[in-house]
Amino acid sequence: MIPKKTTIALVGDSLGGGGAERVHAVLSVFFESKGIEVHNIIFVDDIVYDYKGVVLNLGKKNTATTFKKLQRLYELRSYFKKHHFDFVLDFRYRVNTINEFLMAHYVYQSSVIYTIHSGILHNYISKRPWIARFIYGKHNFVSVSKALEKALLQQYKIKAQTIYNPFEVEKIQELAQVRMPMDDTYIIAVGRMNEKVKQFDVLIEAYSKTVLPQNGIKLKIIGSGIYLEDLKRLVAEKNLGDLVEFVGYQKNPFCYQKNALFTVVTSEYEGLSNVIIESLLVGTPAISYDCFAGPSEIITDRFNGLLVENQNKQKLIEAIDLLYTDAELRVFCKANSVPSALRFSVEKIGNEWLDYLNTKS
Repeated sequence: MIPKKTTIALVGDSLGGGGAERVHAVLSVFFESKGIEVHNIIFVDDIVYDYKGVVLNLGKKNTATTFKKLQRLYELRSYFKKHHFDFVLDFRYRVNTINEFLMAHYVYQSSVIYTIHSGILHNYISKRPWIARFIYGKHNFVSVSKALEKALLQQYKIKAQTIYNPFEVEKIQELAQVRMPMDDTYIIAVGRMNEKVKQFDVLIEAYSKTVLPQNGIKLKIIGSGIYLEDLKRLVAEKNLGDLVEFVGYQKNPFCYQKNALFTVVTSEYEGLSNVIIESLLVGTPAISYDCFAGPSEIITDRFNGLLVENQNKQKLIEAIDLLYTDAELRVFCKANSVPSALRFSVEKIGNEWLDYLNTKS
């Protein structure tokens, strides 16, 4: 068993922003609740999510020159030498080969557990398998979906363990109860707009061809980013007027999700898809492209939502029409939503992490 005074370092880009950062924060709270001493090490000065433990915020350091960057790595190496962590979990994007070689062979003082959160594997591991094995050969990998685990083995000959993302079920469901001044009927989509991976343009195009607009059913999109204005122009071109509503970034998207008819995910790729799980946890079924990777491990077709042939726009239109017009199917999927997602609770997933760490101790 893991000793009571275990120390663990959670290394991430930040404690705000995306899915990997949220997982980092949630696990910090879970590990501390189990009597583990937690150190959060971040490289970007962005703290939004609730977390527990000590924070080493390297994002406050000046890294304007190569010398300053190397100085920061030296400081981090000294921090690891001082604390002798029992475990290190790395949640960062890892795209700079030289930096990652230095992290793996110079900064870290022992074996590290690297996590993979995206269907674009080279955001977390080098495109070249021989370089990846050279850098990470002595380390371990955890993927957030079985599809990613399989891809790592096929493409890199690297074995990984799948541990799904953890969700604070009670907290999400409590936030979903917040009353909002919403008296319209709508479907919903959630995601950042700084990349085109969520393909909100595809969703808007599909929505415009469904029966929803003529029935006054709105599309609400939660999120913000550099492509927002492009999306607004597309809405204008489609003469959708007030039918498509951009509600911006919401610290509490769950109350919006709870009151939607269903959630739609049109991503080019995922890692697992937190949005789908969060939607199910508040009792709202989901439609998603069966993209790589994750949605097929969450949605059971016609049980808690609909899986659509990957990137098939006509099938997407048909799925949206079906889940809207077939009230019986929608009620059935809604009834199954919460029970189907409870397996992602932080207590269950956190204990899977503890079991996994026990095998590495």
